[in-house]
Amino acid sequence: MATDVVAAGGAGPETVLFLLVPDFTLIAFACAVEPLRIANRMAGRELYRWRLASKDGRPVASSTGIAVAVDLSLAEAAQLTPLPTVVLCSGLHGERYQDREVIAWLRRLDRRGAEIGAICTGAHVLARAGLLTGHRCTIHWENLPGFSEDFPDIEVVQELFEIDRRRFTSPGGTAALDLMLDRIRTRHGEALATMVSEQCILERIRAKSDPQRPPVRQRLKVHHAKLAQAIELMEMHIEDPMGQETLARRVGLSRRQLERLFRQHLNRTPAQHYLETRLERARHLLRQTDQPVMAVACATGFVSASHFSTCYRQLFGRTPREERVKPA
Repeated sequence: MATDVVAAGGAGPETVLFLLVPDFTLIAFACAVEPLRIANRMAGRELYRWRLASKDGRPVASSTGIAVAVDLSLAEAAQLTPLPTVVLCSGLHGERYQDREVIAWLRRLDRRGAEIGAICTGAHVLARAGLLTGHRCTIHWENLPGFSEDFPDIEVVQELFEIDRRRFTSPGGTAALDLMLDRIRTRHGEALATMVSEQCILERIRAKSDPQRPPVRQRLKVHHAKLAQAIELMEMHIEDPMGQETLARRVGLSRRQLERLFRQHLNRTPAQHYLETRLERARHLLRQTDQPVMAVACATGFVSASHFSTCYRQLFGRTPREERVKPA
């Protein structure tokens, strides 16, 4: 049942234009648009309007293969008044999306003063268009290493969302809901944002600083504090791997004690775990960037291309070059 809420966002409803690109993720799109519908219902009046657009006005297939019909083409969307807030919805292969017409359209909207954001891998598209230069942004933890390699001058953080002046970004998934709840709260107040979150069956409204990934203890079912600390250090030192003696010393253990902990809790040696962690990062970089194989090897702590290739093939059953030609 709708509840009257005093809105703080000006006279008219905000128009939000969702630009869908091929292979966008449905979960992120749904989590971005549904809070707007619920906000209208809870407020008992129209606070938001939304339109869907694609490059040519035709339906767009999501990463699930489900196609979503849109309302407008880019040319038609450019005629919207007042100027809409633009949300670029991307997903699989967004890091390789380079449609010149879409990028030029985004730049034109930016010159007109539009607020432009992106969810999931859409940050890649905004960065390629030059719209994140001088701005902080965020992206899915899995895509963050590749993004940093492709755009080393852009400040990227591992947050649930980031809002920096006329730019906003979200790593996708349910984090798009957190982004929209924050925007609703900023524009229309805490009470309405809370009502929307309750309708979404959320225990609480997450802050942007909440982690994207569960902590190591939860993710790997590791309950020993020093073991978890050692794994966190490994994940922080991918390009410059730490020696086992140094690693053990940093967590206040002997090398033998550290090895015993890894075998007891993970049934592997520290060296095996560290190597697999680095190779997983390498696989993300191979799939998400165009960097030469040797550059990927260096970015994950290998000094020899042949050693990198041998280790990669032993773990994944294919060479780095084969991974790039025929991604899984």
